[in-house]
Amino acid sequence: MASVFSFLSGLFSAGAVAKDYKVAEPYAGLRNMVLTTKPEAVGLKPNAAEVWGILMETGYPEAVVTLVALADGTVSIYFSNGGGIIGLAPHPGPQKAGKAFLSLAQQYSKLGTAITNYPLPKPSYTRFYFLTGSGATTVETKEDDLGHGRHQLSPLFHKGHELISEIRVVDEKRRAEQGAPGDAPKAARP
Repeated sequence: MASVFSFLSGLFSAGAVAKDYKVAEPYAGLRNMVLTTKPEAVGLKPNAAEVWGILMETGYPEAVVTLVALADGTVSIYFSNGGGIIGLAPHPGPQKAGKAFLSLAQQYSKLGTAITNYPLPKPSYTRFYFLTGSGATTVETKEDDLGHGRHQLSPLFHKGHELISEIRVVDEKRRAEQGAPGDAPKAARP
């Protein structure tokens, strides 16, 4: 788990304190598309309480990391200051971890509050969006509490980080195949 946190922390400089995040236009578009898509548009027909999508967003000093898993197999990670890793559904590791993350989300969706706007999390907080057949709900809490098992959503947070680990494996393999230097992704890779 420590390698996942260092992977994400390495994407952003540690000293800054965000008042407002820099939000790249492609990030805003992708995020809005996911949050406002009707399940029928992606071939899904969930019942009212069924979670068909989960977003886990964590605020860091310079940006927000948004992890997405949908019941149609979509698995992606976006960075609010630009970049991300998409097109992960065909890879067995992210596919399996995405399904497990989505499945576990079903147990926690009732903790969310119904919402029609979609704020980003505050720095050092994680916000979950549960996309259900009847709309979106959300919960936000301190990342540190989630990471140290001090919140009832901690198991979901850790399941999300298992998915991030699988994404990292795929990204590192892609980078090695492309001969890209460095240890952590800094830009989008389709």
